[in-house]
Amino acid sequence: METSRIRIGLLGCGHVGAALVSLVAERRGEVERRTGLDLEVTRIAVRNTALDRDVPVDSAAFTTDAAALVVDPEVDVVVEVMGGIEPARGLVSAALAAGKPVVTANKELLANHGAELYGAAEAAGVDLLFEAAVAGAIPIMRPLRESLSGEPIKRVMGIVNGTTNFILSRMADDGASYADALAEAQSLGYAERDPTADVEGFDAGAKAAIIATVAFGARVVAGDVYHEGISGITVADIEFAADLRHCIKLLAVVERTTASDGGSQIGVRVHPTLVPLDHPLASVRGSFNAVFVEGGAAGDLMFYGRGAGGRPTASAMLGDLIDAACNLRQGHAASIGVLERARIAPIDDVTSAFYLNVEVDDRPGVLAQVATVFGEHGVSIRSMEQEGLGGEARLVFITHAARERDLRSTLPDLRSLDAVRSVGSVLRVIGD
Repeated sequence: METSRIRIGLLGCGHVGAALVSLVAERRGEVERRTGLDLEVTRIAVRNTALDRDVPVDSAAFTTDAAALVVDPEVDVVVEVMGGIEPARGLVSAALAAGKPVVTANKELLANHGAELYGAAEAAGVDLLFEAAVAGAIPIMRPLRESLSGEPIKRVMGIVNGTTNFILSRMADDGASYADALAEAQSLGYAERDPTADVEGFDAGAKAAIIATVAFGARVVAGDVYHEGISGITVADIEFAADLRHCIKLLAVVERTTASDGGSQIGVRVHPTLVPLDHPLASVRGSFNAVFVEGGAAGDLMFYGRGAGGRPTASAMLGDLIDAACNLRQGHAASIGVLERARIAPIDDVTSAFYLNVEVDDRPGVLAQVATVFGEHGVSIRSMEQEGLGGEARLVFITHAARERDLRSTLPDLRSLDAVRSVGSVLRVIGD
């Protein structure tokens, strides 16, 4: 097999970028043996060339001129690991316009400007590959783009943020408070000093937008995603869920639903969710990620593994690099296909089962009053547990599937009952 030298230009050399440079060097000989591709990182754009990056690349490879790198005729493939939207957006666009395939792990960029960039890649006839942008090392983008491109996908649910899964696992396994579990996640490097993007669901939301775009062939952006985070989850919620044979996970959910006029729409949301203990997602612990695909022909599929970290993310990027280099050598590119305009389902129209707990006076007739309010709003109770509190009682409900609008309209009427002391957490529950 004739060897083709592929010169890689890297935009950024932080945690993931440095791991990728090292992995390319480690695997260079084996990749060449198996594919005939001699991969070499030859140019790296960084803000400060004086900083020691501890990577196996000559110091002369470093530059501060990212704009020159992406159009350099001595660079064959561009890898973007800068993060953020600008200047990454302009640099990726320039690289594609120059006929260079691009590999990126930038979920924020793709969740906001993916359609524009996919179109630019299509027009240039080169690859834009982004396996590492969603769920780190887990191969989910390529299966959705290729293996499942003809599959009638009904729903994709994922634990796609390792920080929140670590926090919820610590709360469930060890009884840690939310604050203590978050502090531990920060000390271990799983959570940033400002954890808002993770714990309020924005990181997972960006990934949900990318998943929905690829799974359903529609232009879905981060602003289309409904978000709820985990900061309001208590140890008591987790204990109640366990009593009901459930655990709590922050899930990204994308699904096709039917609108009131009979048309097709896409629901895209992120929120804490009760997951039955016998569901495969319930076993995903710590900082691991998993994506569960429900197909009409293939049935249920789950992809599991490391969702973040330098080397796991670099592994996914190296796979994309090899694909992009092979396609470049053969003169073709992988297409994401035509993206239709997405009709996004309003959260009020989404149907789900729900969990909620209600503290009430412990006296005869209260349960009947509460059940009547549910019934008046068309919400059917699937199961109920009662716990005495000394003159008070806590009623823990799981409903049958109900529209979000109907469940939310039930809450003020519950709170207005004289016997109701408070309505606690309201969480969605995985259902069929």
